[in-house]
Amino acid sequence: MDFEQIRKLTDLMVENNLTEVMVRSGDDRIVIRRAVPGAAASIPIGASPPVVVHPPPAANVPSAVPLPSPAASTDDSLLTIRSPMVGTFYSASDPDSPPFVQVGSRVMPDTVVCIIEAMKVFNEIKAEVSGVIEAVVVNNAQPVEFGQVLFKVTPK
Repeated sequence: MDFEQIRKLTDLMVENNLTEVMVRSGDDRIVIRRAVPGAAASIPIGASPPVVVHPPPAANVPSAVPLPSPAASTDDSLLTIRSPMVGTFYSASDPDSPPFVQVGSRVMPDTVVCIIEAMKVFNEIKAEVSGVIEAVVVNNAQPVEFGQVLFKVTPK
C-alpha cells in the first residue's frame, strides 16, 4: 500500500466520521486509527451510519499498527485468540443461532470463532490457529478491548 492509498483511506475516514479502518490482505493487515475529540458513540438522528470501505487486496500490504497474533498464554501448551479491535463480543451471528464455537470445537485458521461489533459494523473474527477450543474467556455481548484474550486453544 502506498502513501496515496493511505491518504485516500484517511480522507474517507474524515468524510464518514470513522475512527478506525482495518484492511486485510492474506496475512498482511493495516489498521488506521484517529482520535476524534468529543466523538459520540452513537449516530445522531437523521445521520447516515458509518461506511466501511474495503479496497481491493494489495500485495505486501505493510502493517501500520501490528495486531496481536495468536500467542502462547501463561500455559505454554495453549494458544490464545485475541481481539483485534475494541468492540462488543458476540458468540453467534444472532441470538437464535448456536455459537460459532464452544469448548471442544476444532478450529482451523479460517474458522470464524465470533463477531465483534465496532461502530455498528459486525466483524467476523477468524481463529488464525489450528486446534481445539479449551476455554471461552469472555461472555456473549461483553465489551472487549484490543488484544484481550477471547479463547484459549490447544494446538493440534
